[in-house]
Amino acid sequence: MQIEEFNVYQRESRKTWGLVHTDHAIVYPTLGLVNEAGEVAGKIKKIFRDKQGVIGAEDREALKGELGDVLWYLAQICTELDLSLAEVAGGNIEKLFSRQERGMIQGDGDQR
Repeated sequence: MQIEEFNVYQRESRKTWGLVHTDHAIVYPTLGLVNEAGEVAGKIKKIFRDKQGVIGAEDREALKGELGDVLWYLAQICTELDLSLAEVAGGNIEKLFSRQERGMIQGDGDQR
């Protein structure tokens, strides 16, 4: 592919872009959640790339810190939605047990 083709893509894709106003309290914690989840994934990737998947004590501590950040952002999103973490966790367990009972624990799609 020639570099110019990227310029065409960039110019053409811009035609589908529109500014979305994001001045809402839920935006910051949602972006933070995605960022922190990416940091967890990056640390796991490096453990498999550099350490053959062996998770040492230092790795566990680093992951604990990142997972704590994920939890913080998740709690803030729940608060903005007037949901408790307990309510979200309980609903998730109910959903998973229902899928398991119906033999639908594997596969994809929210409505299985």
